[in-house]
Amino acid sequence: MKIYILSRAPNLYSTHRLWLSVSSRGHEVKIVDYTRCHLLLRDGQPIVLYEGFPLELPDAIIPRIGATYTQEGVALIRHFENMGVATTLSSQALVEARDKLHCLQSLARQGIQIPATVAVYAPEHLALALEVVGGVPVIIKLVEGTHGAGVVLAHTEQTAISVVEAFARTRQKILLQEYIAEAKGTDIRAFVIDGVVVAAMERVAAAGEFRANLHRGATARSIQLSFAELQLAKRATTHLKLGVAGVDILRSERGPLLLEVNASPGLEGIEGATGVAIGRKIVSYVERMVRQEPGSSSGQTFATKE
Repeated sequence: MKIYILSRAPNLYSTHRLWLSVSSRGHEVKIVDYTRCHLLLRDGQPIVLYEGFPLELPDAIIPRIGATYTQEGVALIRHFENMGVATTLSSQALVEARDKLHCLQSLARQGIQIPATVAVYAPEHLALALEVVGGVPVIIKLVEGTHGAGVVLAHTEQTAISVVEAFARTRQKILLQEYIAEAKGTDIRAFVIDGVVVAAMERVAAAGEFRANLHRGATARSIQLSFAELQLAKRATTHLKLGVAGVDILRSERGPLLLEVNASPGLEGIEGATGVAIGRKIVSYVERMVRQEPGSSSGQTFATKE
């Protein structure tokens, strides 16, 4: 089987682990820098040019598309889809998951519980927006931020005004989100493959930090999820049609709340915290897709360590 990993950085932990996992299963693997691909349509046929030459058709692709290159990644994945190549991340799923507002809108329509959230398009709308989400403190975030970048906790209304004014100058969509005080800087990352939560970790923010991102010094440990948390993660990824995803969850007094869904989750933190060989499980999923075998999406428990 020929599998391409679409990634700009072969030395990144996630890309390297996937490369090792694919090669250890005896498959041919190639890391393809998606920024060096060109999409050709000739004689009614889609062709991918890589560094100027036609790329041999693979059996499957594992996209690892950075947030900065979402549109380019979507176009490339769609090109492969049009050629009948299996993919762990569809072009449409990537579009929906990367737009945080659209993603939350879609999930909320399914009855999935999220923190109160409102889009703000101008500073003059802030007073009403704050009232809707319960006042300060409040989380202010850019729709297209990643790894906690573009996310601010405003403790006062004046701070909120200043942040919204600053963000508004970037001409990006801004979200105000209810601050869940009882979470105390802690969240959960559930890693879902083919509808099954294969591993989960609790992330605790570093001292003086409210964002529980490992890139910002948070610590992590393996945990077991409640039935409600498992169901939330499964419902979210199934609705978004994500074969591989990281689902971020907050534990609140009113039950688990979905914070965010990541369509290209990193492997380093979750593998380190849980000991689960996530890369190998992704490859197993790819093998099932190519063979068109049914997955085990009815499962609700963690797989054993490999």
